[in-house]
Amino acid sequence: MNPEVRLLIDGQLVPAASGQTYVNVNPATEAIMGEVADAGLEDMDQAIDAARRAFDDTDWSTNHNFRLKCLEQLKHGLLTEMEDFKEQIAAETGAPMGICGASGPHCEIPIGFIDYSLNNLPNYPWSRDIGQHDIMGGISRRLVEKEAIGVVAAITPWNVPLQINLAKCIPALAAGCTVVLKAAPDTPWSATTLGRIVKEYTDIPAGVFNVITSADPKTVGEQLVTDPRVDMVSFTGSTAVGKHIMALASGTVKKVFLELGGKSANIILDDADLGASLLSALAVCFHAGQGCALNTRLLVPREKQAEVEELLKTYFGFIAYGDPSSNSEIMGPLVNARQRERVLAYIDKGREEGARLLLGGGAPANLTKGYYVEPTVFVDVTNEMTIAREEIFGPVLCVIAHDGDDDAVRIANDSDFGLSGSVWSGSEQRALAVARRIRTGTINVNGGNFYAADAPFGGYKQSGIGREMGLEGFEEYLETKTIAISV
Repeated sequence: MNPEVRLLIDGQLVPAASGQTYVNVNPATEAIMGEVADAGLEDMDQAIDAARRAFDDTDWSTNHNFRLKCLEQLKHGLLTEMEDFKEQIAAETGAPMGICGASGPHCEIPIGFIDYSLNNLPNYPWSRDIGQHDIMGGISRRLVEKEAIGVVAAITPWNVPLQINLAKCIPALAAGCTVVLKAAPDTPWSATTLGRIVKEYTDIPAGVFNVITSADPKTVGEQLVTDPRVDMVSFTGSTAVGKHIMALASGTVKKVFLELGGKSANIILDDADLGASLLSALAVCFHAGQGCALNTRLLVPREKQAEVEELLKTYFGFIAYGDPSSNSEIMGPLVNARQRERVLAYIDKGREEGARLLLGGGAPANLTKGYYVEPTVFVDVTNEMTIAREEIFGPVLCVIAHDGDDDAVRIANDSDFGLSGSVWSGSEQRALAVARRIRTGTINVNGGNFYAADAPFGGYKQSGIGREMGLEGFEEYLETKTIAISV
């Protein structure tokens, strides 16, 4: 591996002003892999200042052809260094190599998503004429213009760092914004290496893209969110932190994009192929359950619960984990010891509240290193239990019985969240009818998959505000201006 350990500020790769660093730990082995710059308030101030100047004093926001050229250069740089990048991402996230390759969301797929911007930006209608209007004795011709919103604070999590870094930064840059990327402290290299690639492979002007890493994300994060030089905050993370960011940003009335938590329901209707549909329940183990859109509530027909339990015992027995180099495994460790203890505490809570543990329920005895938790399935769960209401962010599945379509819809919607979900039925029409009743931003029907560069992603209710990816995700980074010209 050749990770970048420096910050990117105003076009230069630099150490933290204090000279401080912090360690990057491999969650699969608990070994210290290296260090990274530990930025403080001075570094963040310089990054914000650089982004502000780059937006105000250059033609980055208006030179559309130049931006496209720079994005093409960035894609080339990412592809050139992808194998080393992939190794870094696997090491700092703990994700097995099997989900860091072509079939997973960690590297190749998000790099490929850049093509969406490259292919669609040349034809984007930056200005449209809505015609003349006669009002108060005068005739005006009106233009509706789309303009970059300004300086964007991109605050990203540790679960799929490169994917989310690119999902925010590429459309922001494509829109003509300048960016300060504040990476999650547990996965800093995914951001710093991206910064180095911008520096070495592209003509992106100094200050347009800046990268900050810090062991104290709260202090520098609050500085970034409250600074009046920043025009927009784009945040992915927990609902609790999202609420805090929203409150802080209100002081300067910034635009806020929030992609937050989920407690999505996987609904099996009584006419579904039980064997095929229940295979989808294994997704709760993908990346050790560290995905906001994973379907962590499994809603099954009450009369089929015994059959469901037997199938789940069989299926979850197929989940292998503990070998980070494996190309066949989908499950790795939790990102750190704190997250493992959090997940184990939820498992204890499930037992206390009366859920029945079908399998798993602890740290694997055969693994002495790594922040692993066994794939865990609870049955006899009611929707009022803590494990059914709060996002656990670990490989924990809650099985809830339902009494038909209306009851399944009621249970699915009885949640503070509305990010994703699934519906399975022998009838596509029936499944679609149920899917359209679920208050959620994305939903899969009979094994469909919403995840794609052109498909907007985001949630209802406390799962967030706004959309990422697709045309809607690009337009999050634009302001709308109406110009009236006297005729």
